[in-house]
Amino acid sequence: MSAMETAMQQPAETAGLSQVERVVDTFVAPTKTFTDIRRNASWWLPFLLGIIVSLVFVVSINRQIGFEEVAQANINRSAQAQERMSSLTDAQRQQSMHVIATSTKVVSYAYPAIALIFALIAAGILTMSFNFGLGAKADYKQYLAIWFYAGLPFLIKFLLAAISIFAGVSAEHFDINNPVGTNVGWYLTSDSPLWVRTLLSSADIFTVWVVLLLILGCTTVARVKRGSAAIVVIGWWVLIVLGGTIMAAIQS
Repeated sequence: MSAMETAMQQPAETAGLSQVERVVDTFVAPTKTFTDIRRNASWWLPFLLGIIVSLVFVVSINRQIGFEEVAQANINRSAQAQERMSSLTDAQRQQSMHVIATSTKVVSYAYPAIALIFALIAAGILTMSFNFGLGAKADYKQYLAIWFYAGLPFLIKFLLAAISIFAGVSAEHFDINNPVGTNVGWYLTSDSPLWVRTLLSSADIFTVWVVLLLILGCTTVARVKRGSAAIVVIGWWVLIVLGGTIMAAIQS
């Protein structure tokens, strides 16, 4: 190959993927996306898409169900909350419901900011786990990009939730923390122990998809064995699930 031919091919080899191509490839060819993160650790597009989908989801709740109904449904699922509310006077109960509904609404609209803070923390945990634990050489920005791109399947979940809300899902059966029937916990009745519902809700189809993408992303970007990446990612996931289950058991 001549020097001229080599020079002509070089730009094509180093051009990399666009942000849109990265998003699409996360679903159809994720290795391409994570390989491209080595070149450019930008993550603005999946974050922007997350903001848009989050707003669609929250607006659908506000318009079709109402946060007062969401608050009441959450109370109905917790024996402890029902007992606490029953001990109040009518005026106190009304005021408490208003506070719960308002706080739920505020947190829901602020979710993108909360998700960003969580992502920053998660990227730090991945950096320490892989770079210090396994001797990987990826930097913090790359782990942050892995986190955002691996989380893209959650956008589908919350779009499905918004569609089901606009389709007329009843407020009584709607759970803002588990809005779609993509896990066993969604199908359990409110009579089931809260910790059981929490545990079985963790084995969500989209959550498993995200965990698999995180494993692939860390394997590709950090250049570690897939088995080692799986141990780290699944290990942290199990700890989070156990923590949530224990908290639910304490509350119930």
